[in-house]
Amino acid sequence: MSNQNKGLELNSKGYLINFDAWNKDFAIGMAKEHNLELTECHWHIINFLRDYYPEYGIAPDPREIIKKLGKKINPDVPCTKKHLESMFSNGGCKLACKIAGLPDCHCRGL
Repeated sequence: MSNQNKGLELNSKGYLINFDAWNKDFAIGMAKEHNLELTECHWHIINFLRDYYPEYGIAPDPREIIKKLGKKINPDVPCTKKHLESMFSNGGCKLACKIAGLPDCHCRGL
């Protein structure tokens, strides 16, 4: 399977095969395929996932994202797991990981 817009290969679950092949155009294209327009808040999460994955080899738990990014995502209201899930509707954690170019994601929620 491949992303039609960029010719990057995806696995059978729709995740980018080569983490290092990811770029912002891929993320924007993947988001559009899921009727999602990326905001600054989305980019905070995407960049966090991209930084976290190479260091730990897995996607972070939503509590880790809330702890590290909660105030950036929503400075006026406490960030919650429900808020994070709503940002990547129709896919939640899995969609966030796909857009961020992680090669797979065993979500514990997001």
